[in-house]
Amino acid sequence: MPHAYPQAREISIENYKNVPTSPYVRNYTDERKQKLIGLLKDMEGVKALKFHQSLCPGCCQEGKFDKMMLDSVTYTKDGKVWIMKECPEHGKFKELYWSDYGMYKKAEAYQDPGVKLENPKIEKKEINCPYDCGLCNEHESHTMLGNVALTNRCDLSCWYCFFYAKHGDPVYEPSLEQIKQMLADMKGVRPVGANAVQLTGGEPTLREDLIYIVKIARDLGYDHVQLNTNGINLSKKPELCQQLRDAGSHVLYMSFDGVTAQTNPKNYWEAPQAIENCRKAGIGIVLVPTLIGGVNDHELGDIIRFGFGNIDTVRSVNFQPVSLVGMMPHKLRKEQRVTIPGAITRIEDQTGGEITRDDFFPIPCSKNVTNFIEVMKQQPKYRLSTHFACGMATYVFKEGDKMISLPQFFDVQGFFEYLGTLSDDVTNARFKNVAKAKVVGSVMLNIKKYVDNSKKPKDLKVVRMLAGAVTGGDYRGLEDFHKNSLFIGMMHFQDPYNWDIDRVHKCGIHYGMPDGRIIPFCTFNVLPELYRDKVQRQYSISPEEWEKKTGKKLKDDKHRRNLTEEQKMEIMAKYDKFRRDKTRPNLQPEWGNEEIIGGSKDVKKDSGCKGSCRSC
Repeated sequence: MPHAYPQAREISIENYKNVPTSPYVRNYTDERKQKLIGLLKDMEGVKALKFHQSLCPGCCQEGKFDKMMLDSVTYTKDGKVWIMKECPEHGKFKELYWSDYGMYKKAEAYQDPGVKLENPKIEKKEINCPYDCGLCNEHESHTMLGNVALTNRCDLSCWYCFFYAKHGDPVYEPSLEQIKQMLADMKGVRPVGANAVQLTGGEPTLREDLIYIVKIARDLGYDHVQLNTNGINLSKKPELCQQLRDAGSHVLYMSFDGVTAQTNPKNYWEAPQAIENCRKAGIGIVLVPTLIGGVNDHELGDIIRFGFGNIDTVRSVNFQPVSLVGMMPHKLRKEQRVTIPGAITRIEDQTGGEITRDDFFPIPCSKNVTNFIEVMKQQPKYRLSTHFACGMATYVFKEGDKMISLPQFFDVQGFFEYLGTLSDDVTNARFKNVAKAKVVGSVMLNIKKYVDNSKKPKDLKVVRMLAGAVTGGDYRGLEDFHKNSLFIGMMHFQDPYNWDIDRVHKCGIHYGMPDGRIIPFCTFNVLPELYRDKVQRQYSISPEEWEKKTGKKLKDDKHRRNLTEEQKMEIMAKYDKFRRDKTRPNLQPEWGNEEIIGGSKDVKKDSGCKGSCRSC
């Protein structure tokens, strides 16, 4: 049975027996809870939120997977949300979960119980999470966005990347038949199959059969086929953009980490041309900045302004606070940690308050829209039932030089509550067809009551767009929104420090694997030795075999720049007009300087850890 349980109610540690416990952890005894409370007892101003389970970063790093699961407590202190856990070998771990409890509480109010899968791959009486992923019969979200890794080859070697083939690694490139099967597996999830897929890597444009793969996905019924790319090959090959568009891929999910060469060494020099080539081909772009504290978190406002400057092609900016996995240096995690509230606070500061913290809502806030459509259509529909702490988003419109977010002129919460009432009216009606007709008329008539015309952009036909989105029956109704606004979202993928068993059970971003299993993102990439790397090695070949088979050299994949000074100046001009501050500000890390400089007063290194593991 899908679950939603209180996760934001502050309770004193003296009353720990009243603290909610994750429904995904069995036999959570009083003794286990007392041990966790003991980790908090010497801290001032602490309130517990929930008992759950997380991972030991040290055990994960050392491959001690049988010991990695730790009982954990999430709590508030100093207005922030933290996780505390203790490993017998590696000691205590304190991690920042959300840097603003108020925003966490707002997000928690919108949690969605999720869905019960009708055809899970893994059916067991007792699921042992995260060892039984597949999807299992306890998982509570269908595949909202499927991922298929087409290759682990890449033309770059980014220091914070969590997935690419390093020198000497086996080459993973599934066959067309395997790709087709992975796509079909995710499409076949019931009660709702995947309708959107992201072709990813490595760098997927290195595959010469990419166009054919896009066609396979379209032939299987995928309406949205995204390409997750750094855009470099697309900047060089405008014909590839047109071929992708003709094959049925209408959106690029393009890495874009900043508006300076220092913050975006990945594709700063190539991104403008990639955007121009996509503009000519009619392909939309989602800019995807990986946010790293102290590296590029001072450029969020500039990135948004750059997006608006290319709004005819750029549909969205989807910020991703860095996940401390793969090649990330763990010792810097306190300085580099960015949480969802931290990113939103920086957006508010760096847009001069035009986009505010109140403008953002969690992903599952749409549950009343989904409930309404399901009641009207009498069948399960696409449901964004991810965990409330996974991400937040808003729509932003532009009038002249001013940015105006949807919640500034539309009562989002009031409208969601109104739809909830209408859903109840239809559900409880004796004559449902009559009730449905009445409800549709009510929506068309009353939706304008939630719009503040004095604040909305003058030429925006918001009532028509909203009515289409709600009564259209599926998410195609949002197309007008994406054509007239910039969707600003953020998704914080997990790592061993902030991993939460509750979030994994609700994950809606899944990877297909050639062995037939479907794996949630935050087990696939956080525990690669159990899933991603382990399985892909079985379907990989050695670098020597790949080079003999293809007649190519892997070293030739790597991108090499050869720009003149004149070309560099021309490219820089395309960014500089969107930069507000030309000097780098000194931003306070979300952990707080006192925690970083002086070390945490709440955690002392356990004597069992000798300080040699990477997690130290």
